[in-house]
Amino acid sequence: MSNRYVEMGLSAPVNLTWEVSLACNLRCSHCLSSSGEPAEGELSTAEALDLVEQLHSGGVFQVNFGGGEPFLRPDFEEILAACHARGIMTCISTNGTLIGPERVARLAESRLVAIQVSMDGARRETCDAIRGKGVYDKAIEAIKLLAASSIPTSINTVLTAQNAGEIPAMHELARSLGVSLRVSRFRPSGRGADNWDDLRPTPAQLLAFSDWLARSGDVRTGDSFFSLTSQERQGLGLNLCGAAKLTCCVGPTGNMYPCAFLQTDRFKAGSLRDNTFKEIWDDSEIYASFRSLRIHSCEECQRFDQCHGGCPAVAWHLKNDINGGDPECLERCVTSIADEARTAKAA
Repeated sequence: MSNRYVEMGLSAPVNLTWEVSLACNLRCSHCLSSSGEPAEGELSTAEALDLVEQLHSGGVFQVNFGGGEPFLRPDFEEILAACHARGIMTCISTNGTLIGPERVARLAESRLVAIQVSMDGARRETCDAIRGKGVYDKAIEAIKLLAASSIPTSINTVLTAQNAGEIPAMHELARSLGVSLRVSRFRPSGRGADNWDDLRPTPAQLLAFSDWLARSGDVRTGDSFFSLTSQERQGLGLNLCGAAKLTCCVGPTGNMYPCAFLQTDRFKAGSLRDNTFKEIWDDSEIYASFRSLRIHSCEECQRFDQCHGGCPAVAWHLKNDINGGDPECLERCVTSIADEARTAKAA
């Protein structure tokens, strides 16, 4: 699919993220949504099932479920079953603590579900420092149960300053468990914004990760690292922001946003309680602005074809400007390290 076609916006998103609830039994320090208690006014079961019908009629191929912890929503498996009955692929992002043999058996009845279990370190100490004491062991137990089933399973790791050196070991751990590895980018939204300075990878760590990623073709990132990806890996993923073009986000109360990292009033595209999914996708001014977004300040960069300005969400959270280019792109990482070296030498 050409960039030109993507930039025009599709008749429906290929996939979307649906944050079904803010309820969570953990308090991870990098959480993009500050999850904990359910949001006030979350979609009812009837509203959620109606949305599934709208997604099906609109031609949405896949729904990525997140939260919060999706399995804390009492009707979540009913929502899943409705998706599967209509041929919609689903991927569930879970912390793994509520995964048991009976649940795995039920989920395995469908061939349309995949699961990614969040872990943030190859060592128990590293993971538990971010996610909570005992979570590492519970996640491992869940992954073993899932790996023994027919459900495609992956480990999802958010790259932070604390675990950057353990990513190769995470890769080996995933292989040893019979699952794949996905590495997600840490962005300063939700609780992650509160802990940004402590968890943010350094430019040197980002560059080292990019180099390692180029040698690890079976590690997935989605489009999370398009602005950090080496040229050798360019063909393996989307090289521009897909928000409002290929994907979007539905929040727990039915508000729609460009992506999960921009769930703020500033970027609210509409409410499913006021308009249909298709009306918001087709007519939202917020979505139109993302479809026409061009990062002109980056156009002269030698890497522009690899990232097209990078992630607008990071640019917004760090610079209050979606038009300013990704502050953590590889070129800026290289420049930052060079500036630090010059400063140290001058001192």
